[in-house]
Amino acid sequence: MGSRQAADSQHAAGNRPEAGRSGAESAPGAESTPGPESAPGAQAAVHPLHEPDPYSTPPYGGPGPWAPAPPVQRPMPTPAHGTHLPPGLPPAATPAHGTHLPPAAAPQAVPPPGMTPAHGTQLPPGAPTDPGAATAQLPQQPGQPLQSQPQPGQAQPGQPLQPQPGGPQPGGPQPGGPLPAQPGQAAQWQHYDPWTSAPSPDAPRKAPRRRGLAGAVLIALIAGCLGGGIGAYLEHERAGEGSAIHLPQAPAEDEPRDPDSVAGIAASALPGVVTIHVSGGTEQATGTGFVLDKQGHILTNNHVVEPAGAGGDISVTFSGGEVADAKVVGRDSGYDLAVIKVEGVSGLHPLPLGNSDSVRVGDPVVAIGAPYDLAGTVTSGIISAKERPITAGGEQGDGSDISYVDALQTDAPINPGNSGGPLVDSKGRVIGINSAIRAADDGSGVDGGQGGSIGLGFAIPINQGKRVAEELINTGKATHPVIGVTLDMEYTGDGARVHTRGAGGPPVNPGGPGDKAGIEAGDVITEVDGVRVHSGQELIVKIRSHRPGDRLRLTLHRDGGERTVELTLGSAGGGG
Repeated sequence: MGSRQAADSQHAAGNRPEAGRSGAESAPGAESTPGPESAPGAQAAVHPLHEPDPYSTPPYGGPGPWAPAPPVQRPMPTPAHGTHLPPGLPPAATPAHGTHLPPAAAPQAVPPPGMTPAHGTQLPPGAPTDPGAATAQLPQQPGQPLQSQPQPGQAQPGQPLQPQPGGPQPGGPQPGGPLPAQPGQAAQWQHYDPWTSAPSPDAPRKAPRRRGLAGAVLIALIAGCLGGGIGAYLEHERAGEGSAIHLPQAPAEDEPRDPDSVAGIAASALPGVVTIHVSGGTEQATGTGFVLDKQGHILTNNHVVEPAGAGGDISVTFSGGEVADAKVVGRDSGYDLAVIKVEGVSGLHPLPLGNSDSVRVGDPVVAIGAPYDLAGTVTSGIISAKERPITAGGEQGDGSDISYVDALQTDAPINPGNSGGPLVDSKGRVIGINSAIRAADDGSGVDGGQGGSIGLGFAIPINQGKRVAEELINTGKATHPVIGVTLDMEYTGDGARVHTRGAGGPPVNPGGPGDKAGIEAGDVITEVDGVRVHSGQELIVKIRSHRPGDRLRLTLHRDGGERTVELTLGSAGGGG
């Protein structure tokens, strides 16, 4: 039934074209009648330059000379195109409130049922709307149909627009309103406003609100991201500049070390090592020593205490910091050994003595001393060689201060100030007395030069040091083993040659060990107990490594022949 009513409405609107025209307009094609002010013969002057436009459209650029400019009206906002209106809403309610329309408006097409006309389109009175197509709901009572209420000055459906008392009359000029339409002017120009650019603010605008809300959320998200990034950057900068850095570290440990480790050896040996300071006359010296017994005897090198002479001062500093004066018990330049003694010191820590004959090349060793007066310095290395013949001293010119040592060679760093300190094995036992180094600058022996260690250190074997120390403690002097011959120290051949003439006597002492064994002047000794010797110094070193009374087997060359002799070592008194 709804579709049929829409068809009837369209038919009715098509049969009543005058309902949409203004009374001042004439039908298209009608002749225009001149006004009373027109003079005879002036018809040609007011005739349009062109044929009338069937659509009543003014020429491009402005209105024609026959008609004034179209009136300007400001229409009220109408619903958006396609919005469904409630049933019963009068179709003529689209003009602005209170605006009177001309009685004869141009016929307009009736929109489909349920759709609102385009802005400015007039509908014929009585055009029905589709009650079933409305989507906008108005308040209504249960069981009552939705009614539209006409506004004052608004035509009812099917009725002409009534004039209002005291107001403008239909068809006449409105105060402050548009002028009536002129002949030949289309009805659609009556509601055209070229100066209006925005709809009325009363119209609902929900979409911009939603877009504004989305924009605000987007701006908040961007601001949050920027703020977080800036804050993280500033925090990083502050952490790199002003904040304290705490590095991970292992806690302190107090675990005991293995006794045979370097730390274990040092812990057991350091309490028995002392630093010695000597001054006498214009000379001063610093060296090292170690405690031999509870009575306060300390073993060191002769060249350490030699500057004290007969009236110099000797002070001893123990590992605990206690300082005591010391005096010389005995010393021997031939062995470069000396014994001093401290009085009134308790809690002494004597070091145990090892056996140098048991040492093998490659055994680990630890050297303790005061290099360059740095007390308690510990270095480690190995035994690099055994029975290395070295000589040290010789500053006196007559050779009386030369020491001959059948030394232990080590690569443990030894420097000036280490002299007299202990060289201990892996069990903390003393196997040697550090005495000499081969310096890089001059190659001299004991404390020679200030070039420091180059890995060539030499120590007196403890077996020889023990014998000499006992003799010095017991008698104040040491004895030297001898064979009773004078050697030619200028001989450049291989071996040790017996001098052809003696110094104030025969080259072979009558009744001495050499004379008894059949050694003659000019003989060249090449071996001692099967060990090759290449010079007179090496022969002395080999003999000094034994005790008086020991038996030796010597190999010698005489007149192109080789022979072997045996002898018993004699004794000669040593001295400072």
